[in-house]
Amino acid sequence: MASSKTTRRNFLITSVIAAGGAVSNGACQQSQTTTTAQVQNDSSSILSEPATSSSTPSAPVEIPQQVLGRTEVNIPILGLGGAGRTPLSRAGEEQEAIAIIERALNLGIRYFDTASSYGPSEERLGKVLPSHRANLFLASKTGHRDRDGAWQDLEQSLQRLQTDYLDLWQFHALTYDWDLNTLLDQQQGAIKAAEEARQQGIIRFIGITGHYNPAIIAEGLRRYPFDTALIPVNAADKHTASPFITEVLPTAQQHNTGLIAMKVPAYGRLIETEAVDGMRQAMGYALSQSGVHCCIIAAETVQQLEHNVTVAQTFQPLTSEEITAIEQRTAADWQNFSFFREWA
Repeated sequence: MASSKTTRRNFLITSVIAAGGAVSNGACQQSQTTTTAQVQNDSSSILSEPATSSSTPSAPVEIPQQVLGRTEVNIPILGLGGAGRTPLSRAGEEQEAIAIIERALNLGIRYFDTASSYGPSEERLGKVLPSHRANLFLASKTGHRDRDGAWQDLEQSLQRLQTDYLDLWQFHALTYDWDLNTLLDQQQGAIKAAEEARQQGIIRFIGITGHYNPAIIAEGLRRYPFDTALIPVNAADKHTASPFITEVLPTAQQHNTGLIAMKVPAYGRLIETEAVDGMRQAMGYALSQSGVHCCIIAAETVQQLEHNVTVAQTFQPLTSEEITAIEQRTAADWQNFSFFREWA
């Protein structure tokens, strides 16, 4: 493993270019000419203008944006998730995945979230996104808690995504005390890899994610200045024994942490059971929570993606009466909508 900062960054750039047989020369040149200073200084403007492409003649749908906490980046309130029930992460569905990614770009999606553990998700995004890279907010994750394992994951993610930097790199699925203690060890913890990568301009922001234990996420935000947290925020959360909304959001607001909602429709269960009146209420509930800046939602089909974008485009915060009514409807079957809490 390379030891010097210059050697490691040059290795990553060279690896991305060498692996980019499916990427245009223009995209490779963009990768080579993106300097560390540009990566660090463009935080407020990188998403201010939509990407253009000769293959996308129609203007992208305008999706509302919010500043993502301490990052100071204006980010669309809806991003595309790279896992869940989606062709992006399933074997044998590359054509369907690429169609969803390309349509997302056409519709104005600029925030894409994936992880090293999401099957072929990174590779499929890497087949489409490079030529649009300068206008995107690209996030991935590692499940490693040690420095060397995290570095290896990061290098592989960059090669699969065909990019030489990530806007956001997240430590995935923090659950127990040992997760946080090991991660934050200042000698061999994965936080060292993130700090080194950020110093070299390989990543811009550092985040954490979790779907099981809100107390660990809140403690993580108190112990380290993470830029973002990705957590479940849906209409059944209030009924759990330890809600993310009440246990994490106040701490995140105190530290100006960018809050990203996931599990918004509970893998569709909230909509399928009519506990909410479609995606408008599912997304509306999450985005109406104080401190939530945006959400990521996967799409099973192009048509589902188009509907989600329309909902985001027309988003208006729900009233307190609407929120209360939704919570009353989810009370009886809240465990069905919080099944991911068992993924410990």
